[in-house]
Amino acid sequence: MLPTNDRMNEAASHDRREFLRLGAIGGVSSLVAALNLPGCATTGARPVAGPRSPLTAPPMPRVRMGFVGVGGMGSHHVLNCFLKLEGVEIKAVCDIVPEKVKRIQDEVEKAGQPRPAAYDRGPRDFERLCAEQDLDLVFTATPWEWHVPVCVAAMKNGKHAATEVPAAVTLDECWELVETAEKQRKHCVMMENCCYDRAEMLTLNLVRKGLLGEVLHGECGYLHDLRGVKFSTDGEGLWRRAHSQTRNGNLYPTHGLGPISQCMNINRGDRFSHLVSMSGPSRGMQLYQKEHLKPDDARRSETYKLGDINLTLIATALGRTIYLMHDTNLPRPYSRIHIVQGTRGLLEKWPERVYIEGRSPNDDWEKLDKYFEEFEHPLWKSEAVKKAAGGHGGMDFLEDYRLIQCLRAGAATDMDVYDAASWSSICALTEKSVAGRTRPVDVPDFTRGRWQDRQPLGIVEG
Repeated sequence: MLPTNDRMNEAASHDRREFLRLGAIGGVSSLVAALNLPGCATTGARPVAGPRSPLTAPPMPRVRMGFVGVGGMGSHHVLNCFLKLEGVEIKAVCDIVPEKVKRIQDEVEKAGQPRPAAYDRGPRDFERLCAEQDLDLVFTATPWEWHVPVCVAAMKNGKHAATEVPAAVTLDECWELVETAEKQRKHCVMMENCCYDRAEMLTLNLVRKGLLGEVLHGECGYLHDLRGVKFSTDGEGLWRRAHSQTRNGNLYPTHGLGPISQCMNINRGDRFSHLVSMSGPSRGMQLYQKEHLKPDDARRSETYKLGDINLTLIATALGRTIYLMHDTNLPRPYSRIHIVQGTRGLLEKWPERVYIEGRSPNDDWEKLDKYFEEFEHPLWKSEAVKKAAGGHGGMDFLEDYRLIQCLRAGAATDMDVYDAASWSSICALTEKSVAGRTRPVDVPDFTRGRWQDRQPLGIVEG
């Protein structure tokens, strides 16, 4: 049950959205300001009726796939994951670079499948793919701003959708994903691979077994020097740096936030309530310009808005707290933050260590080794992970494996459109809080109250 204030805010937010919708239809939008209703800022939500239980679709013996964007991550998913999975057919490939399309076509043929159809007529040729091809799933690994257009085109043409992270950039995009998935009754999954990393899945298993007690707090973050990537002359360097020029917040929250959200049952017993966010100065990109770019390089004149460090605090409806960090512009070896703390103990990654009251030596950390032996997540003991070929230690393979496994079985997916929307919404909400001098910002309830009776994610067998 929501606390009284939350119930009032949710009701007011619902009424405000409905009034805006009706006012636009009836030509009376000028009256909106007179209402002065409390609650969340306008989110663009419309009260579309959706299922209270997780979405399932009829099982399918094979999954016919189309890929949009087959550069670095897209080609990795095709070659190292989906081509190795039973019951998958790659039927169509789309990219703005014809040579990339041809490479994937050749590789699919080498794997013994028919040559997939090519779509390389420009940035919106994915629309033709979605309209023409008889597919079950469209997977996109494009620049961020194209994730929602591709997913929406897929769902409106009767296909399930899967996207690389983040699923959306703006709040309106988050709502568009939710509303389209609900209306079309199609899966829309954000492929958050870190939810399938070994330590994170061990943590979830310990939480489900109650060893950490009641989970009260989490810390997470993405800490990765991306200056070389952002200033590259190909791949992500062609588009990712532009976001640093115009945006200031946490632009990439889901690698850390996804695993913490699953441990806290976000959208399945709890939800994000509100957040505050602040960014420090922007210095790292500017130093890189001076020290690595030639004097006549046009990129030396670019300016950057993104603070080198962004810190965010998130509160949940049940009063839990989350600390979230983003750090991609300063020199540092790759790491993430992953801490889950409960009433009986805590687990940390980077470094890996655990303390459980009554089990660990008094006031002394333990290594995770013996916990992996006793409490390894079943997926990491399965035959599936033994087939994994690279990809961040195997987690990329597992995320793709689980998606196909769920679709073929007609089961609910591990992550759904509400996760895609709520985890991705943190991008826009942190930008809003930073711009408002760290003022609190409400997080929309993309489930529209269904989080209260949806079941937590279970521990699936291999």
